[in-house]
Amino acid sequence: MATGLFRSLRVYNYRVWAIGALVSNVGTWMQRTAQDWLVLTQLTHHSATSVGVVMGLQFGPQLLMLPLSGYAADRFDRRKLLMATQAALGVLALGLGLLTVSGWVQLWHVYVFAFLSGCVSAVDAPARQTFVSDLVGDTDLANAVALNSSSFNLGRMVGPAVAGVVIAATGSGWAFVINGVSFFAVLGSLNLLRVADLHAGVRASRARGGLVEGFRYVRSRPDLRVILWMLFLLGTFGLNFPIYISTMSVKVFHGDAHQYGLLTSTMAVGTLVGALLAAGRDRPRFGFLLVGAAVFGGGFAFAVGAPNVWWFGAALVAIGVSALTFSNSTNSLMQLTTEPVMRGRVMALRLAIAVGTTPFGAPLVGWIADTAGPRWALCVGAASGFGAAGMGLHYLVKYRHLRVRAVAGRLRIDLDRADAQVGASPSKA
Repeated sequence: MATGLFRSLRVYNYRVWAIGALVSNVGTWMQRTAQDWLVLTQLTHHSATSVGVVMGLQFGPQLLMLPLSGYAADRFDRRKLLMATQAALGVLALGLGLLTVSGWVQLWHVYVFAFLSGCVSAVDAPARQTFVSDLVGDTDLANAVALNSSSFNLGRMVGPAVAGVVIAATGSGWAFVINGVSFFAVLGSLNLLRVADLHAGVRASRARGGLVEGFRYVRSRPDLRVILWMLFLLGTFGLNFPIYISTMSVKVFHGDAHQYGLLTSTMAVGTLVGALLAAGRDRPRFGFLLVGAAVFGGGFAFAVGAPNVWWFGAALVAIGVSALTFSNSTNSLMQLTTEPVMRGRVMALRLAIAVGTTPFGAPLVGWIADTAGPRWALCVGAASGFGAAGMGLHYLVKYRHLRVRAVAGRLRIDLDRADAQVGASPSKA
């Protein structure tokens, strides 16, 4: 087995895919930053609630289209499915860009485009995440997932900073146009793949009940259930970063588009570090979820009391590292412990809970930021992290018999192995 931080890049198909995805990721983060800034400062009078509504419309379809989206990822050729969804996302970005550049854009236009792109993304995301196993196989899956996150967060680091410059120089519309053009890169990479070298797994059948098998499968797995509950807390109340960052930047630190873009990129530094740390690990462990959730809550707690923009930026770095540690661990754990024929549906369920619950949390967080202040909204993020860590501890005690004892003056942590298919045997954590 190949070793090394970037071992998946030795695979031709993954290398080609990664180049196209990186270009597209930069464009995607440019659009997200420009979209939030457009709504917050041009189409409304600093309304965090409106930003929350946009987020809800953009991410809500992940929940609404479940389990159809996951079944599509398991049933159809993922490469061809991705070509269709990526092309559609590019067209939508160009459409919103043209409306904005022409000066015709209104708030309801942003709502409509957010919902349409959310519908396409609901089909795209499970296929894109499970497509990684088609590129590298199971041997290097954890490394490839981590490198994918590195690419995504490198885009998060570069995209908002570039968007801030573009917005200040030409307006938000051109950031949307640039994103639309960036999709040609990922479409080109999909065309250049060596199809014969793909690790095509077993496809789901057309059997009756295929759409609900994912729910039944997860219901029978306590480990998957607790991961999804932890994701629910963080996804609903913690991962509303556009609201947290934009309201703190505008209302508390009275910054402009440059500051907002830089703060978003600052958090991306943390997420990139977290992704690279994950890439260096051989296999994900449940303990990483606990650490990630606890540090996530602590980072938000620190941000609540940040006296200036610099300390707030430092808190965002910690939040970024912990968010990626948690997210990557859930992604790798769920893929590696799930039967290949069920991966698309299980991953769609993961995405629906992690992202699709935003319609419930984002408007609430936005309302709190508008009425009580951005710092009170940050308290919601802190509570989500600490609550998720508590759920993880409960699972370890109940299902893996977590025991903490003192041996020769040193703390020793014992728990049973987590293996859904084989009988458990005691091990040391």
